[in-house]
Amino acid sequence: MKLSVVIPAYNEAESLPETLTTLYSTLIKENIEHEIVVTNDNSSDNTLQVLENLVKDIPTLVYFTNSGPNGFGNAVCYGLDRFTGDYVAVMMADLSDDPKDLVKFYRKALEGNYDCVFGSRWDKGGKVVDYPALKRRINRLANFIVRMAFRFKYNDCTNAFKLYKKETILGLKPFLSPHFNLTLELPLKAIVRGYTYAVVPNSWTNRKYGESKLKIKEMGSRYFFILLYCWIEKQFSRGDYNKKI
Repeated sequence: MKLSVVIPAYNEAESLPETLTTLYSTLIKENIEHEIVVTNDNSSDNTLQVLENLVKDIPTLVYFTNSGPNGFGNAVCYGLDRFTGDYVAVMMADLSDDPKDLVKFYRKALEGNYDCVFGSRWDKGGKVVDYPALKRRINRLANFIVRMAFRFKYNDCTNAFKLYKKETILGLKPFLSPHFNLTLELPLKAIVRGYTYAVVPNSWTNRKYGESKLKIKEMGSRYFFILLYCWIEKQFSRGDYNKKI
């Protein structure tokens, strides 16, 4: 089974060399057939040049430039429209997600034939390193609201780091979120539509280079829109979009 890893990248020239070489070496060591799909989201730095250089040493790397419309969600969707694997994971370009955890996700999916594997930084065995205090408070409040609205126990919906079967991704389309709210749209749709999932503890480490692209003040209403959209689907769609058995 081939694993695809979709990585959106906007002005990540400093982060990409370490991220991609670490990811590639980990997957090769674990003998996992894979491709690494990077979407350059029309970066204004030399991200594209860095990718052009890295592809010489990383044969499983493919990259695209999304000329627009841009945004985190659009960049991820650009990759999700082009991957070729049986499973696909979304990871960040700044190495905040550990490739060793990706291996655990992939093995768990194969072991249980799950449609999705979700990470949790807050379960026993998970951890965060240098997580900003304000961001943490907002994260925990947002995930509490999601859990109460949908009545499930999973506690890290807004974490982008997740893995899906190819068929699951097809069943979740079309995507509505051009920004970071895609991180909420994907798992909520999967859960509401009856796709099976497992939760695996994972780690998160703050970036070494550059700055986060997530602007909390801009995202509140967008996250709420997706939460409301998925809640309405759950209550009123009568299963029209559910997984076909």
